Amino acid sequence: MKFSYAMLPDYPLEESLRAIELADELGFHAVYAADETWHKDLWLLFAAAAARTSRVRMGPSVSAVTLREPTLIAQAAATLDELTGGRAEVVLSSGNFGLLAQYKTDWKTTKPLSRVVEGVKVMRTFLDDGAITFDGEFFSYDGLFTFARPVQQHLPVKMGAMRGPKSFQAAAEHSDGCHHALSYTREAYEYAAENLRAGAERAGKDWTTLDFGAWVVVSVGRDSAAAKDAARSMVGIYASSMPAEQLERNGVDPKSLEPIIDAIAGGDLAKGIELTSPEIADKLSFSGTPEEVTAKIKEIEPTGVNHLIAAITDASLVKAFTGRELAGVATVDEQLRLIHDEVMPAF
Repeated sequence: MKFSYAMLPDYPLEESLRAIELADELGFHAVYAADETWHKDLWLLFAAAAARTSRVRMGPSVSAVTLREPTLIAQAAATLDELTGGRAEVVLSSGNFGLLAQYKTDWKTTKPLSRVVEGVKVMRTFLDDGAITFDGEFFSYDGLFTFARPVQQHLPVKMGAMRGPKSFQAAAEHSDGCHHALSYTREAYEYAAENLRAGAERAGKDWTTLDFGAWVVVSVGRDSAAAKDAARSMVGIYASSMPAEQLERNGVDPKSLEPIIDAIAGGDLAKGIELTSPEIADKLSFSGTPEEVTAKIKEIEPTGVNHLIAAITDASLVKAFTGRELAGVATVDEQLRLIHDEVMPAF
């Protein structure tokens, strides 16, 4: 089991850089960030972190081919790969539906899965060959080339997936792995694993060699109640992007979230948090003491998940998103150390 840190780059940049340095020092596999307009630019952040780190891998989880053209993602990734000495990787998706709506783009009209699969093929060609001539359904090029070349022989390009089954199958068939976001039960990961296996078999791959990542909301600390309250503050915001089928696989009735999602969509975050029960928050996060978080990861480990991607939630992030002031919540640095010292050794 690899462990990585998924950051929302919304902190002061020096704080984010120090957290990346600490993840590098502690031996985390990677630091990922969301490639979304809402946050500070991850490519510039990781470029600045390149010279301050030596082992940790970096890249977007996820970058959306609806908003960022795939050859430009490949150009940025190859440049980052050179800066880091071969430590870049990319996870692609169709985009955050809420963000797309703010661009007046209806995700239903974008053929999301087909677009991502074609984006993976474009990136793979551009990264491997440095040039592309291609006429696809979504992207077309005539002799496009780049001097941005990766250091790695094979810079990993993976796909994000949530709903399934076709998204999980496509990730295994066409890419180097799958980051499955926001699922927390064995049932959800068994479903993902079954479809990853089917997609890998179509491509003649051994599915167990793929990166099978669990991208999950994490809040860990000595004070279990404080850690769980921090997670509760963010669960509704994250859950608003979960399809109904995924909620059901995580033991949550989609109708029970409707008032929460409506409140958040209407800008009443305080009401959304108030409506988020501790039971829902517990189902939709890995939060609590190191022992509690370890037990939750152990629950999904038998499904074949080989990568835990911790979207760490601390008091600063909660305040930035919701305005809530929380006491007793471990900082990002403290949580990284707790995960390293007391969670990772169990795996």
